[in-house]
Order: sequence, then structure tokens, then C-alpha cells
Amino acid sequence: MSQPPPIVLSFAASDPSGGAGIQADILTLASMGCHPLSVITAITVQDTAGVDGVMSLDPEWVADQARAVLEDMPVNVFKIGMLGSAEIIMAIAEVISDYPDIPLVLDPILASGRGDELANEDMLATMRELLIPQATIITPNSMEARRLAQNDDDDQDSPDLHQCAQRLLGMGCEYVLITGTHENTTQVVNTLYQSDVVVRSDAWPRLAGSYHGSGCTLASAIAAAIANGLPIAECVYEAQEYTWRTLKAGFRPGMGQYLPDRLFWAYDATDVENGDKTHTAAKN
Repeated sequence: MSQPPPIVLSFAASDPSGGAGIQADILTLASMGCHPLSVITAITVQDTAGVDGVMSLDPEWVADQARAVLEDMPVNVFKIGMLGSAEIIMAIAEVISDYPDIPLVLDPILASGRGDELANEDMLATMRELLIPQATIITPNSMEARRLAQNDDDDQDSPDLHQCAQRLLGMGCEYVLITGTHENTTQVVNTLYQSDVVVRSDAWPRLAGSYHGSGCTLASAIAAAIANGLPIAECVYEAQEYTWRTLKAGFRPGMGQYLPDRLFWAYDATDVENGDKTHTAAKN
């Protein structure tokens, strides 16, 4: 009997469009050779354009989902996405505190790509107090980093991204990866910080269009790379490359944003260039 693949437990909301949330995590983790465990935090009404409704689950149900699989299988990495309520954050923080040796990747999802609010101030405060201190790495985009790092002493100008990283690291996490998708730059620059050091900074060609689930893909890809035993700096690069390739191969199935193609590697490159994305297995 073969050994099981690395196991990653994801806490996230369900996205019926399959673009983000738990569906994005499952696709990404499986694509990168991991076995995904899924703990649902909320059910959403959303499509490729935006989020129209969120129904958070009972916090005890969230915790019970996690404890059931944690008592059954050895988990290599935790990944946390959209959370739903401050009470759910507290429940998850309590669960993962019982497993301090399991690395934690935290994707602090605060709004949808359209700008729909997904985290209130109570949730931000609870996240800062209970989850960020337990995180191995957090992966905010520049807008999320500024919002998480904002404090009452700031004037009208937001702190710069280096200041944001230092404040977030000061909350207790080990690494911060700030992504530059929302910045007005020719290339997308993603920067990984540890203590007061820039560990690496990577620039990627900015692709046309906007994408639903790119942040979920990146965070899940980092979790998969950690589960596969790579050091953090290498994990971050490999995850960025994987994510960029999913975006380059992205498709637009609906009337909203493009979706990353997390199975881009399963198609013949020549056929993709010609507009045919038939899975290679279906051709054989």
C-alpha cells in the first residue's frame, strides 16, 4: 500500500462558482500533489462577478468539522481563508492552538474582488489577536495589508507597505508576503518579509483582466509547497510561479472575472495555444 500524499486542512467558505473559497483550495492542493481536507466556515451566494450573500456556520460546527478529521488523519499544514464571523475565528484559533507544530498559512480575505465587504472590524480585531500570532505566513494583498496594519495613530496617509509588513510581523507571525496585484505598477511585485528583512521580492508580468480566486490559489499553493517539505522562501517562489501560470491559462466562463485554471498542466501546450483545452487523458 502506498504512502498517503501530504495532507492540508483548509478552513474556508464555499464558493458555488468554483473560482475562490474552498473549491479553489481543493483544486490547487490536489493539483500540487496534496490531499485536501475541507472545513466549511460559511456558505456564500456569489458568482464570477461578486458576492451577494454570506451565511456563516455555527462556530461549534466549524470546530467539530476540524476536530473530526484532525483526530483521524495526520495534517501537515493548515490553510485559512474566508472566515465568516469573529466567533468562527475564535473557534478556529482554539482548534489550531492544540496543534502548534503544524504550519499555518493565513490568507486574510477582507473583501471580494468587486469590493463586497467580507470582514468587519470585530473580525479584524479578532484576527489580529488570535490568528496572526499563530501564523507561519500571512498572504495579504496590499489593500488587505494596509487595512490590517492601520492603527489609530495614523494620519490621513496609510502606512507604506514596508511599515505594514513590520506591524504585521509585530503581531506575531513569522513571515508576511504582501502581493502587489492592486498596486499601480507595470509588473506585479510580491515581497516576502521576515523580521526587518526582505527575504525575496519577485516581479511578474501583469496580465490583462481581473481574476476571481487568485489569492486563494496563491495561499493554497504555498500551503502545498510547505506540505511537500520546501523551505519558506522556495515555497513562496514556487507558489507564485504556479499561480501566475494558472492566471495566464485563465478562462472566463461567466459574465464576471476570469478564473485561474489550476489544471493548466493537464493540457497539451500546443492545443491550448489553438484554443483547445481538452484534457490529455480524454484524448488517449
